Amino acid sequence: MIEFVTANIAPIMFGVIIFFLLSGFPVAFSLSACGLFFGFIGLELGLIPAALFQALPLRVFGIMQNDTLLAIPFFTLMGLILERSGMAEDLLETVGQVFGPIRGGLALAVIFVGALLAATTGVVAASVISMGLISLPIMMRYGYSRPIAAGVITASGTLAQAIPPSLVLIVMADQLGRSVGDMYKGAMIPALALVGLYALFIIGLAIFKPKMVPALPPEALAYREPDGSSGLRSLGVLVVIVTAVSVALGQNYQSVMTWLEGKEVLAPALDEVIVVALTFGTIFALVLAVINRVLRLGLLSRIAERVTFVLIPPLILIFLVLGTIFLGVATPTEGGAMGAVGALVMATARGRLDFKTLVQALESTSRLSIFVMFILVGSTIFSFVFTAVDGQVWVEHLFDRLPGGQLGFLLFVNAVIFFLGCFIDFFEIAFILLPLLGPVADKMGIDLIWFGVIIAMNLQTSFLTPPFGFALFYLRSVAPSSAYLDRITNKRIEGFKTIDIYRGSIAFVIIQLFMVGLIIAFPQLVTGGLDEKAKVDLDTIQIQQPAGGAGGWGEG
Repeated sequence: MIEFVTANIAPIMFGVIIFFLLSGFPVAFSLSACGLFFGFIGLELGLIPAALFQALPLRVFGIMQNDTLLAIPFFTLMGLILERSGMAEDLLETVGQVFGPIRGGLALAVIFVGALLAATTGVVAASVISMGLISLPIMMRYGYSRPIAAGVITASGTLAQAIPPSLVLIVMADQLGRSVGDMYKGAMIPALALVGLYALFIIGLAIFKPKMVPALPPEALAYREPDGSSGLRSLGVLVVIVTAVSVALGQNYQSVMTWLEGKEVLAPALDEVIVVALTFGTIFALVLAVINRVLRLGLLSRIAERVTFVLIPPLILIFLVLGTIFLGVATPTEGGAMGAVGALVMATARGRLDFKTLVQALESTSRLSIFVMFILVGSTIFSFVFTAVDGQVWVEHLFDRLPGGQLGFLLFVNAVIFFLGCFIDFFEIAFILLPLLGPVADKMGIDLIWFGVIIAMNLQTSFLTPPFGFALFYLRSVAPSSAYLDRITNKRIEGFKTIDIYRGSIAFVIIQLFMVGLIIAFPQLVTGGLDEKAKVDLDTIQIQQPAGGAGGWGEG
């Protein structure tokens, strides 16, 4: 028996931790207890030297000193302040009024607002609950298919895990030993492509199954001009003007910077040009709207003014936070701190920030941060002992027999993570499996930024897959379970069944898995936006001795 345990301690340890996780025991304590228990067994069996355990406290203190992880509470606080300040309600109401007159418009509005909330809140629960409370009754009122309504809300809410500043991407970067900024850059195009796939799915339904996604009736439009028109033409003109100004600045950015600095400026990077041009364009639109309102010029319609004042401030915050990170001006931690301050300023300016709201946001932020920290400490203890008993060697041999090389490894890993995502939280998967899989992927020549984005996109499905999809539970908590009378139409609307919510997630899970396949098939979706790594040829390295050095040594 002792010989068997000695020879197989790594697989036994891995099997025990999976058993505890599936049994529902608290993750942080499962990891810590399992690590310490098998560590003591390893000591008794002579597999681990006693002196090695002296390094464990240093590993734990190293977590506390990790500046990168400070981005998690900062971005969480930013999102909670914006969510509690009523930004989600204003965005959904305004964008719903813009897209509502077309078939599928409400669903498209939910997707668009979900992407915006993801880029500002980064918290799935806040996004799903906000959109469920606001959009679900309206969709039911005007005859949307129940599964489609539920699916689009839960799927749009999970975009917070794919679109920067996603907390998952921060954890991925930390566990894989890569830059958070590079992880954000790599995830941006796949995340936006996923939003596009969601929108294409709704557009397809609007064309082929129009009864499932009807348009809003004219009487449901709240922002009308005195002559009865919608005012969308004015909004279209404003969009064209702002787009033209942004494109013009982008095309002449080098000349403008040369003029401002008074000296020749080299050709800037494309991402710098895009961020600066978009930021200037959004600020320009806000300035035009302010001038129009102050001087009472009447050049903008009600809907155009509403869209500008509701949409532009969060967009500016997004561009400033993510833009400074992408340009290298600020670290993710500094960007998160700036975003939290910006959220506090926005909420104060809207008159939506009081002491109670601030305390609630700080409590929720502290709770999530402590949750992440305890799991990270537990996973560090577990991985420390697992590595000490040569667990990484066992993991490498486990994948040696897989056919297909890199592709076989990626397909197998994604299948395992998708299965575990049905039962285990994404944080647990990231903290337990990534330290084991990352070194294997690196040895196989897989770019770890690409690998991290693939896993993050796969982990997004864990929020939508029964039986433990958290986004499904969040919507279930706010969806009416019994029939009720609609306050606008006075029609009886049947309550939501749990099976409706589960059915609604199926199409969007398929879309997400399709996106995972696209990223695997086309790595340039991730790596194309990254800076090229400097290549060092070890054969050409020369060490030059300072002049006169040899004479000085020879004189001794």
